[in-house]
Amino acid sequence: MESTFSSPAEAALQREAGVPGQLTPLADLDRVYELERVIRFVRDVGCQRVALQFPDQMLGDAGAVAARLEETTGSKMFILGDTVYGSCCVDVLGAEQAGAQALVHFGPACLSPPARPLPVAFVFGQRSVALELCAKAFEAQNPDPTAPVVLLSEPACAHALETLATLLRPRYKDLLISSPALPLPVGSPRPVPEPLERFGRRFPLALGRCLEEYGAFYVGGSEASSDPDLDPDLSRLLLGWAPGRPFSSCCPDTGQTQDESARAGRLRARRRYLVERARDARVVGLLAGTMGVAQHREALAHLRNLTKAAGKRSYVLALGQPTPAKLANFPEMDVFVLLACPLGALAPQLSGGFFRPVLAPCELEAACNPAWPPPGLAPHLTHYADLLPGSPFHVPLPPPESELWSAPDVSLISGELRPPPAWNLSNDPECSALTPRPQLELVESSPAASFLSSRSWKGLEPRLGQTLVTEAVSGRRGIAIAYEDEGSS
Repeated sequence: MESTFSSPAEAALQREAGVPGQLTPLADLDRVYELERVIRFVRDVGCQRVALQFPDQMLGDAGAVAARLEETTGSKMFILGDTVYGSCCVDVLGAEQAGAQALVHFGPACLSPPARPLPVAFVFGQRSVALELCAKAFEAQNPDPTAPVVLLSEPACAHALETLATLLRPRYKDLLISSPALPLPVGSPRPVPEPLERFGRRFPLALGRCLEEYGAFYVGGSEASSDPDLDPDLSRLLLGWAPGRPFSSCCPDTGQTQDESARAGRLRARRRYLVERARDARVVGLLAGTMGVAQHREALAHLRNLTKAAGKRSYVLALGQPTPAKLANFPEMDVFVLLACPLGALAPQLSGGFFRPVLAPCELEAACNPAWPPPGLAPHLTHYADLLPGSPFHVPLPPPESELWSAPDVSLISGELRPPPAWNLSNDPECSALTPRPQLELVESSPAASFLSSRSWKGLEPRLGQTLVTEAVSGRRGIAIAYEDEGSS
């Protein structure tokens, strides 16, 4: 039962910790892990117990980094090597179990606010960037010097964007530099004007400008990547960027560029297909992913109300990391919706091994909310907090008497006309489309029971009243390896 609904305990001991990375030379630890900034953070917070969260590929340097910080700060360091859900999220639960008063997160991060207040410092690392090669690649991809372009990067290359912009600004005047949306220090005033925060980044837009006017130049990735579509950070940018605007990526090592328009089109087509699957679904499984991100309870309640308003049944499942083996135990579910951080919600989509499709909350919102804008006009929101009331992207459900609930809707997958929600069926006495008999009643059965009745094997049946009653008789004695009536061999 343990291996059916959750990962077995032996899997944690036998699992390979990702691709083993090379150990960083001791002379480069201060630069790669920005230890001076971490030391200032520990001293400013004034904490005696600090949790250090490392992804799998950086665990080889965890001991040396912890020893260096303990020697310099005098605080006790705890290494978190196996996070509760994903390495990109802040493991607040693990830090609380260690009694830590602050946490330092190393490696790629989704920058989602934690569910519990805890001083957090993020260290992305500093990947080397070939600035001259990237500048030449930018000029080749953007021949028009007046076109507005945003400089984007993976978190480890963010330190080089300002230097890259310095090389480009003599020719390109309308450049916008993004930066990671790191949490502001406690007590520090917010900048005025406040920059736009989207995709885990800050964009210092000028007054009257909008992000949809800009093209994008992304510095990150690798030529050795076997499947670049599996990069959740780049997928988040491609899905959320304005369609029709140019988007190109550049390898920071070689300067080789790639036009991402075709990949963005594939991702959007996949999302529209998932929306159609969600509209056809009758039973929805809500997967409670990470519990360490803020507002996950409010988002779960919002999704349950959304499915109820659309006439669908929903079940909440807490299974940890979703795997095909876990989700295959619930074949009565038509689709699953993963409630996780922006990077975690996009990570398993293209694996192709799931029995049922796994959606992000934004796809379910587009499928169940008739007031949601049509494709091409609605933004693709990767964080579930953007769907909640108070967000500028929140679209409230229309009232029950609205005509949007009864608008004709045809499935693009099956070609059939979708019925309206059960609560929206017409009760007009003058309607003569159907004349039910008085002695007949329409009873709504459970979707799970209907699914079970359609299967050829329904389990062990009691067959009450059909089995003859007999007296109890003495059975076999002994153990399975040697019953008494088997004799000796």
